[in-house]
Amino acid sequence: MTVQKKTKLGILGVAKINNRVIPSFARTQFTELAAIASRSQEKANAAAKEANIPKAYGSYESLLKDPEIDIIYNPLPNHLHAEWTKKAADHGKHVICEKPLAPTAKEAEELVNYCAKKGVKLMDGFMWPHHPRTAKIKAMLKQGQIGDPLRVHGVFTFFMEDLECSNVRLYPEMGGGGLLDVGCYPIFGIRWAMESEPISVYAQAQYHRGVDVAMTGILNFADGRVASFDCGFTLPVRMGFEIVGSDGVLNIPNFWLPEQHAGFTIQRNGNLEHHHVPGFDQIALMHDHFSQAILNKTAVIPEAMEAVKTLRVLDALAKSARESRVIHL
Repeated sequence: MTVQKKTKLGILGVAKINNRVIPSFARTQFTELAAIASRSQEKANAAAKEANIPKAYGSYESLLKDPEIDIIYNPLPNHLHAEWTKKAADHGKHVICEKPLAPTAKEAEELVNYCAKKGVKLMDGFMWPHHPRTAKIKAMLKQGQIGDPLRVHGVFTFFMEDLECSNVRLYPEMGGGGLLDVGCYPIFGIRWAMESEPISVYAQAQYHRGVDVAMTGILNFADGRVASFDCGFTLPVRMGFEIVGSDGVLNIPNFWLPEQHAGFTIQRNGNLEHHHVPGFDQIALMHDHFSQAILNKTAVIPEAMEAVKTLRVLDALAKSARESRVIHL
C-alpha cells in the first residue's frame, strides 16, 4: 500500500480567520495541519485542543524552529506579513501569506525576491483562484462565449457595525483600510478578467480614523476598456463580479468566497443561462495546490509576482483617493 505524501503546516497566530480556515484541513489530501503558535502558550494550547492540532507553541519563533514543519500559514495583521514571512524563509519554510503580502507593492516585491533567494515558495492567500468555478469561467472567456470582455465591475463590501472598535482593519499603522482588506479582491479579479494592467486609475474614498472605510474607483486600460469597483466596511455584504462582453454578460455571485456548490449566469441573445459547479472547498484546494507544488517541485499558480502587480494598482488607487486626481501607472 502506497502512503500518500503530505506536507506539514503550522499556523502563525490564533487570528479569527483560523475559524474559517482550520476546518478545511479535514478535507486536504496533501497537507497536514501539524502545529499552531501564539505569543501566549495558554492561547496556543486552547486553539490546538479545540481543533485537535498536535503541537502548540507559545512563540512564533518556536514554530519556525520546528524541523518537521514544511509550510507556514501567515494570517497575522498586514503590517506583520513581510516580517514574519521573511523569518519563516530564514528557517527554510515555504509560506502561504494572507493577502496582501505587504501594505505596499515595494515591500511585497522585496518579499518575493527575498523568498526566491532563500529558495522557498511563496503564495498569497487568495482562495478564489483555486475554486474550479474560476477555471471554468476562464475557459468560457477563452472560448469567446461572451465575446471580448469590454467592461468589468467587481465589489466586496460588508457592514462593520462599530467603526470605533479595536478591529485591526481600522488602524492605519497596521495596514488597515477597506482597499487592502477587501478591495484587493475585485482589483485582482479585474486584472484576471482583463488579462492586462491598467494605465490609469481614479478613486474616491470615505475615511475614518485615518483609513478608507469605503472606496469606489475606475481603472482604464490602454485599449480603451474600462473596469470599476467598490469596496469597504459601510455597506451590506456584496461579493459580485460582472464581466460585460461584446456578445453577452457573465455574472458571478459570491465570486471571492463561493459556496461549495457555486454557480454563475450568462446572459446572451435574450436568454439567461444558469451554470453550476459541483461542491468544492476552495480553502482545502488552495493548501493542497501549494503542497503539491512543494512535493512535486512545480510552480505555484498564481505566482507571487501577481500579488505585487495587484498591489501596484492598489497603491495607485490609494494615492488617487488621497490626492483626488487621476494616477497614471
